[in-house]
Parts: sequence; structure tokens; C-alpha cells
Amino acid sequence: MADEIEIGSIGWVDMTSDEAPRLRDFYQHVVGWEPQGVSMGDYEDYNMLEPGSGTAAAGICHARGVNAAFPPQWLVYITVADIKKSAAICREQGGSVLVEPGDSGICVIKDPSGAVAALYQPG
Repeated sequence: MADEIEIGSIGWVDMTSDEAPRLRDFYQHVVGWEPQGVSMGDYEDYNMLEPGSGTAAAGICHARGVNAAFPPQWLVYITVADIKKSAAICREQGGSVLVEPGDSGICVIKDPSGAVAALYQPG
């Protein structure tokens, strides 16, 4: 995620899937993104870089570890000041929390219409 992101902004977008290598290759060919491995210990996720610039455009992640419960879709990460407070307000406003806030500073919510997004609290 970007170093200097503002509260309320979309700070990142990624795809979590059981088929991360296949999707890495798919988007490399279709969009022209250049994959860059990101060590996750015993496997790699991928930053997908804009062609020629080296700027990270998105991530493609395995459905493992902290991402195991994430839905298989493009997921936006919206920056919030207090992730636990935002998760509580989500529930109060008729949404649900699919992945509870954890040490990673990330949680996943579903709004009342059924759309899913991640919330991210910079650490």
C-alpha cells in the first residue's frame, strides 16, 4: 500500500484467489502489468507493476494466511483512522464484518447492498 495515503482514500486494490499464479499471468498478458514477487514466507504473492514505470498498480494474492477468508474478487482497501470503530459503525449502519480487524490493520466489510470492501488503518 502507498506510504502517504489519506483517510477516506482508496489506498490499494488487490485480487485474492486460489489461482494466484494463473491470474498473475493472465493480467500480465491482458493488461501488460509486470509481476514482482512478494515473499510471504513459504510462497509468493505478487505486486503487479505498471509497464515500464515500476509503480505498483495492484496486488494478486493467494487465498492463504491473512487472506484466507477474503472473497475471490478485486478488493479495494479504504483507509480509515480507527479500524475497530469503523467496523462497529459498519454494523450499526446495517453492514456486516466478514473479516474482523486484526493485527494487520485490515478488515473486510459488506455494505447493506452486499458490496464488499476492505478497511485499512495505517500503522
